Amino acid sequence: MLDGQFGQKRNTRDDAEKPFWISFADLMTALMILFLVVMCVALLSVTRKISDTERKTIERDGEIKKLLNLLAENIKECGGATIQQDRYVIDFGPQANFDFNSNKLLPAQERYLRACVPHILTVANSGLGVKWIKRIVVEGYTDQVGSYLVNLNLSLQRSQRVLCTLLGKSLPEEVEFTPVQRKQIQTLFLVGGYSFNSARRNADESRRVEMRLEFWGLADNADIPVSGVLGVEAETNCPLDPPPARAPTAAPRINAPPSAPLAPGAQPPKSFLQRMLTR
Repeated sequence: MLDGQFGQKRNTRDDAEKPFWISFADLMTALMILFLVVMCVALLSVTRKISDTERKTIERDGEIKKLLNLLAENIKECGGATIQQDRYVIDFGPQANFDFNSNKLLPAQERYLRACVPHILTVANSGLGVKWIKRIVVEGYTDQVGSYLVNLNLSLQRSQRVLCTLLGKSLPEEVEFTPVQRKQIQTLFLVGGYSFNSARRNADESRRVEMRLEFWGLADNADIPVSGVLGVEAETNCPLDPPPARAPTAAPRINAPPSAPLAPGAQPPKSFLQRMLTR
């Protein structure tokens, strides 16, 4: 009986040493576990986001490569044009070279460019072209003779000459651009002058024009579409050329008022010179 009483008291003392609330160490352990769970979820989310970006970048690069291959096949019809895929550049070779200190193209070069550009527009209107091609920059270059600013202006004029050739009057034996194609040239093509930067070893090859393709990035926003473009008809005059001379027009004849009749025996009035001589 005494043993039962002593045992009951010992159990009561043990229960008092084990409170029902959580100790401070257990609370910190629970918070640490919760923090680790939150961190793991955040890391998984960031890793998944990076993986999606990498996947989209790989897909973009692959589709752009297909687009460049398609363009290389199409411009084979031009003859002499090549694609520099590492620079996204269309090189027309001697067909887009210029004489020294000149911004003019030969008639054969103009016919070549007007015949080649429709093949470029065909690729731009394809599914991949509409998706990725942002713009086509016509880049003009010069040789290293002369100052930078003079060559900068000349290189810009050379790139402008190409657009004057495309938007100007075609020859009777050529197929003219349609209004849709002219509108696309006006909205898709830009010009740029690079002076003697990126000059080549040969001065004749340095005086050239190239077309560089720019592609949309994953984070780019599309430009506001142009609702209407004026001047889709063929341009008759290029701003680089002097305006045509106008036929001289005859000056309007001004009739002098009739003079009063002289009285009989009166002398006509002397002129200023006559009056000076009679003094």
